[in-house]
Amino acid sequence: MRIEIWADVVCPWAYIGKRRLEAALAGWDGERVEVVWRPFRIDPMAPRKAEPLAEWQIDPLADEALSACTPDGLSPVENATRVSRIAADAGLGTPFGAVWRADSGPAHRLIALAHERGGAALQDAVVEEVLKAHFVTARDISDPDVLAEAARAAGFADGGDLLASGAGTDRVREDLLRGKAIGVRSSPTLVAGKRALAGAQSPEAMTAFLRDAADTPPERELPEEVERLRLAESLLDKRDPLGALTLLRPLLADHGTEWSVRVLAARAYYHSAQLERARTELESLTAHSPDDAYLRLLLGRTLERQGRPAEAAPHLRLAAAMRQDEE
Repeated sequence: MRIEIWADVVCPWAYIGKRRLEAALAGWDGERVEVVWRPFRIDPMAPRKAEPLAEWQIDPLADEALSACTPDGLSPVENATRVSRIAADAGLGTPFGAVWRADSGPAHRLIALAHERGGAALQDAVVEEVLKAHFVTARDISDPDVLAEAARAAGFADGGDLLASGAGTDRVREDLLRGKAIGVRSSPTLVAGKRALAGAQSPEAMTAFLRDAADTPPERELPEEVERLRLAESLLDKRDPLGALTLLRPLLADHGTEWSVRVLAARAYYHSAQLERARTELESLTAHSPDDAYLRLLLGRTLERQGRPAEAAPHLRLAAAMRQDEE
């Protein structure tokens, strides 16, 4: 059974959640569990060069970012106090807490590369070293040298060199989009199949989650192309057409003639204001399926947005007539 932990390494609850999951797994007598870490960003606007965390936290905009890593009902100050107490109880060290507002993007790349090169065990060791650097030894984990040191300590000797090469960028970008598509909204969130557990819950709650996940019959695994298409559609429904197009890119390259791929791409072009691309694709689609009311409507609206009302009008009239016939 695979458990995915969607978390940001600059979120203290991710570290607490890691310890609590470890406690749950220590007493677990069910099937073997593989734990895989996936990226989540609570502060995607963090500067590339780290800045003192205390200075940033007085900015009102910080509250919005911190809310993705704060239990409901707690202010950031109350959250910090509670985190320090719980971290001490969990043996994570005293004092406990970050000093730097650090861009976690490079750390997520290192973590993804660790899984790619050495599997779940190496990845977990890297996560531990990165979290320790950020929260216990107060290091700047956006610094490549700090991350290279963490990689070496975890047994990932070439991690620093891989990071410097830019490796892992596309993987993390796609994983972030996948997390958004499946509805991950906070750090940490545990996911097993279609089940999710948000927050650093108690070991008992995590054990119950593991038991429920183990008792749930596994769903039929979809082909990678189908899964990618579904995730892209979910992103479009969540009003992220550019994210949808990012996930569609391999499908457009390898399966660009597939009807479902073309229709979804046309929708994403339209909603991302790439109107000429949308028009070209929709004209081709309507030529092959002239009785599709939705495609006619979308083509008409595309032409309207391009300032071509005379060309749009026939398509809009046809779409309206087709929909009346359907009723």
